[in-house]
Amino acid sequence: MSDSRRADRSLATRKALFVLLLAVIASAVAYTVVHNRKWNVPESAKQVQNPIPPSDSALLSIHSIYLDKCSSCHGNFGKGDGHDAALYDPRPTNFTLPLANATDGELFYKISEGRKPMPAYKNKLTEKQRWQLVLQVRAFASRVAQRTRPTPSNR
Repeated sequence: MSDSRRADRSLATRKALFVLLLAVIASAVAYTVVHNRKWNVPESAKQVQNPIPPSDSALLSIHSIYLDKCSSCHGNFGKGDGHDAALYDPRPTNFTLPLANATDGELFYKISEGRKPMPAYKNKLTEKQRWQLVLQVRAFASRVAQRTRPTPSNR
């Protein structure tokens, strides 16, 4: 093969690799943008009230489902530190932090509809179970708040 053919082939190979590199970079940027977008929860969903009152029995009945469906990402105690959590960006939500800006309806919507990488549970769990999970999420934050609330002995 002549030197000019080798040079042409080398240049074509470098151009193809450069285009491939650009495609990989563009894909990585697009993936990051899509996976780090905000949840779009309809206003009507945000206004829905939880029909299940908070109770120990509601939390006990949902605990095994939380461990089965949610703990691998959100952790056994809702800290967002489950064994699969490191696989995702953004990381799973830490439920021990107050979710004061999120309504129960918004949490229910997110559990029901999901968004990659979180699966949708609308067709996997009953409506009652999804509302109980909302109670479970709230319970994680309230337990932490109760432990850190000043008492007469630690003021």
